[in-house]
Amino acid sequence: MENPFRTAGKENTELSPCTLVIFGATGDLTHRKLFPALYNLAIDGLLPTHFSTIGVARRELSDSDFRSDIAGSIKKFSRRKNVEPSIWNDLEKHTYYVECPFDSPEHYLDLKKKIEELEAQSGMHGNRMFYLATSPDYFEVISKNLASVGLLDQDDRQKSRVVVEKPFGHDLDSARELNSALLKCMKEEQIFRIDHYLGKETVQNLLVFRFSNGFFEPIWNHKYIHHVEISVCESIGVGGRAGYFDTSGILRDIVQNHALQLLCLVGLEPPVAFEADAVRDEKVKVLRSIRRIPLDKVSSQVVRGRYQSGSVDGKPVVGYLGEQDVDPNSTTETYVAMQFLIDNWRWAGVPFFIRAGKRLAKRVTEISVHFKEVPHLLFKDLDSKSWKSNVLSFRIQPDEGISFKISAKPPGPKVAIQSVNMDFSYGTSFGVEPPEAYERLLLDAMKGDATLFTRNDEIEQAWDLLENVFKSWSGEGTQPPPVYGYESGSWGPPAADELLQKYIKKSWRRI
Repeated sequence: MENPFRTAGKENTELSPCTLVIFGATGDLTHRKLFPALYNLAIDGLLPTHFSTIGVARRELSDSDFRSDIAGSIKKFSRRKNVEPSIWNDLEKHTYYVECPFDSPEHYLDLKKKIEELEAQSGMHGNRMFYLATSPDYFEVISKNLASVGLLDQDDRQKSRVVVEKPFGHDLDSARELNSALLKCMKEEQIFRIDHYLGKETVQNLLVFRFSNGFFEPIWNHKYIHHVEISVCESIGVGGRAGYFDTSGILRDIVQNHALQLLCLVGLEPPVAFEADAVRDEKVKVLRSIRRIPLDKVSSQVVRGRYQSGSVDGKPVVGYLGEQDVDPNSTTETYVAMQFLIDNWRWAGVPFFIRAGKRLAKRVTEISVHFKEVPHLLFKDLDSKSWKSNVLSFRIQPDEGISFKISAKPPGPKVAIQSVNMDFSYGTSFGVEPPEAYERLLLDAMKGDATLFTRNDEIEQAWDLLENVFKSWSGEGTQPPPVYGYESGSWGPPAADELLQKYIKKSWRRI
């Protein structure tokens, strides 16, 4: 096998030499996602010809110790379980470690020296990419220290980018403060705010499906679509994240970013080009068009819940308040269901429903587009229960694919109606396993393509959209709505089904 760092294939000729610096290099994200993604990019020959990685953390480690830790993580977490020695050996030789307390300005001079040393060895200037895989508390201080030693400076030969993980702020005010702080250190085009959902194949395929198939886009509007459901369901509890989650909740952790991004991709108008700002402009328009929920209407349009004891996959589990590190008096939600309306020409009157939760019946993320019923049912004498409206569903995870539910006549002499699915699955259609989201996003960030990354105005619009929900739940100007309990292993509190029954006289789609 050819060495992807020595011989650039046709896929990576557009990539400039790159030095990737990962802050938080000893953390979970780095070991479970980032280095396995880099290894898989190397296997596919997609990394730049001159590529180096520097891990940065506060712990004292040698290069060899860090490399050994990374090797174990790749073997454990890579989607390719059989590690190619030649690929790993070359990736390992270009992997380094620098000890650097994040709030110590003098240590950033050592980091700069190491970067310049690697660039001198290759004899080339290229991209410097800084990935902040740390607690959000360090985003500002790391950016300031990088800027203070000139590592965020740019010119015709040298580009510097900063990749920021979620959560990006805790509410609208904190998001604005963080945006302002980062923009004092760098330009907006240097900031890549990552949402790993946008790197998933089916999410990207949603745009391809809409805008490259002539038969769906003409009916993608209020004339033909009855409602849209977006479900982000997890069977796991809070686990080791209880300390963080109890100060966040599912609305901040999932809905403000992942779920609203999915809503934007369903609802956006055709962009003028598949380019970063063109796509993101349309997403911002969707967020601005979503009707804000008045403070006194939150309890009628939003349901929050908290999982109680029960069983998942046949195993008994404790309730949320029984989890370690959770405040026994907590009112944090582990489930939310809510209704949105988009006030524009395309979506007038079409309700969008979002639900997200933990300790539900199974792990599944899906977008389902429910079309209106036919205006006149020709087969009136048939059992009306056997006929259902058409549903187009995008399965984000697991088993990525697309299905379209239609009505058909089953075999036999009698005329009957039965719902059947037309399915497209990545595994069976292409015969290959789709890449992990971080593989696509890391590659795009190296290229400087921000299409699948969120812009500052997107972030602020999303927080603004939920502002009254947070105010209502905190009791600001109104009586806080209840936190409904639901059994672990169920599909959430009954009030979530009642929400849909109230608005569209239907229940959530069974997934």
